[in-house]
Amino acid sequence: MEIWEFIKSLTNPETIIQYGGLVLILLIVFAENGIIFGFFLPGDSLIFLAGLICSTQPELLDVSITTLSLSMFGAAVAGSLFGYYFGMKVGPPVFERNESMFFKKKYVDVTRSFYEKHGGKTLVLGRFLPIIRTFAPILAGVIKVDFKTFMLFNFIGGALWIFSLSLIGYFLGNQFPDIKHYVEYIVLGFIVVTTVIVIRTYIAHRKEQRSKKSI
Repeated sequence: MEIWEFIKSLTNPETIIQYGGLVLILLIVFAENGIIFGFFLPGDSLIFLAGLICSTQPELLDVSITTLSLSMFGAAVAGSLFGYYFGMKVGPPVFERNESMFFKKKYVDVTRSFYEKHGGKTLVLGRFLPIIRTFAPILAGVIKVDFKTFMLFNFIGGALWIFSLSLIGYFLGNQFPDIKHYVEYIVLGFIVVTTVIVIRTYIAHRKEQRSKKSI
């Protein structure tokens, strides 16, 4: 029961920031960008709220927005790099393991379909999509994407993802300080939007699979 409560706390951005500070934020960002069981972590909302709290509640996160954003960028790039090497060293068997609470083959299928459609840009576009941002660098390692190409997209994707969300949160907090009272609604909004996007991506993947079988 205590383990389950701990896992649930890792999905709550407010709890992460309040009790773990910058260190736990960086660990979460790192894990979600390349560790196979990190897909359930709240990357988007955590980054946005970190920027917001940095400007509205400095007593909870006493770092500058520059330090915060650059640190999270470094964690995102390092996480994806870890995922890339993990996929390259372990190879295809990593995606053939038995399903569990932390691994579903459909996550791999959706990521693979996204990669077939967008190529290396998956490492940029997929940064804004839960599940895909976790599995994309691992899949890039499995299929042995050229390292320089991978790192280029890794840097671009990490920068766009981290700096856009954290700076939007920071500047909204500066302009509308009372927004901190609506954090629960903001988190819920992120969950709804990202869930809809992932579901639509999965449905599109299923349609493609059916059309291929009918040919």
